[in-house]
Amino acid sequence: MKGFKVLNAGLFSTLQDQGRDGYKHLGITQSGAMDEYAYLWSQKLLSNQNTNAIEVMVGLKLQVEVATSISVCGADLSFQINGLSKAIWQTHFVEVGDVLSFPKRVTGQRAYLSVQNGFKLEKAYDSYATTLKEDLGVKLQKNDNLIYEATQKKVTKRVPNKYVPNYNEPLILRVLPSYQNHYFSKEEQQKFFNSDYEITLQSDRMGAKLKGESIRPNKGGIISEGIAFGSIQVPADGQPVLLLKERQTIGGYPKIGTVLAIDCFRFSQLAVGDKVRFEKINLESARKKTLDFYSIFKRDL
Repeated sequence: MKGFKVLNAGLFSTLQDQGRDGYKHLGITQSGAMDEYAYLWSQKLLSNQNTNAIEVMVGLKLQVEVATSISVCGADLSFQINGLSKAIWQTHFVEVGDVLSFPKRVTGQRAYLSVQNGFKLEKAYDSYATTLKEDLGVKLQKNDNLIYEATQKKVTKRVPNKYVPNYNEPLILRVLPSYQNHYFSKEEQQKFFNSDYEITLQSDRMGAKLKGESIRPNKGGIISEGIAFGSIQVPADGQPVLLLKERQTIGGYPKIGTVLAIDCFRFSQLAVGDKVRFEKINLESARKKTLDFYSIFKRDL
């Protein structure tokens, strides 16, 4: 069986879906697509039902061995077919012998390459999501074969312009105050919400270590407890850590709040050295914005 042959695996190319839920009691993290917005659009364009996609971080090169429709959404990584630049946030039909490549980062960090009906893989713990620390999923290697079924050419579909994000825009992360925010004085909270924070090299799929105004809780540690996606932990050095898709399942640092999940998706397209700010949001607004976000993917194109 054939599909894509991996000519160059690139920087860090993995198979992902929306993540692995229901196994945190076993110490298994959520994982999944860091930018669900781009991932979901790559799926919707092909009418896929939460199948898998390749999360690409530059350098990936694939040879097509079975004709099919694909979609590419997310970061601009100079996507090419046979050396010719092609538009993203849309579908393309690729034929046997075509070479797909992502040679250079322009904006954003992660692109999502989906194929019609998904790649033929076995799930692990009910998900295709890849997390290397738990030896689950697929990290692409040179000469790998990614199997999918042949499909016929269809009408090209594109994401409407109003839904295509601008990754160069400044990002303000909306924060639900934590039930532990009383560990932070009003002065410390004011510092946090009025400061710029820079993404440091100590950042990955697990979480992002930020650098900026130091904030100090009045309690140095707590009993370890479950960690929500987007939690902002504050360790002893006072520099916030934003916990992401491969966060640990439990932790023992005070949390000043939780970033709205849909903002974490956008955050995943930022690079080391980029800066963010935080602002408070209430539960009602957070719920409405989240429902509005996911409702986009229930509408017809």
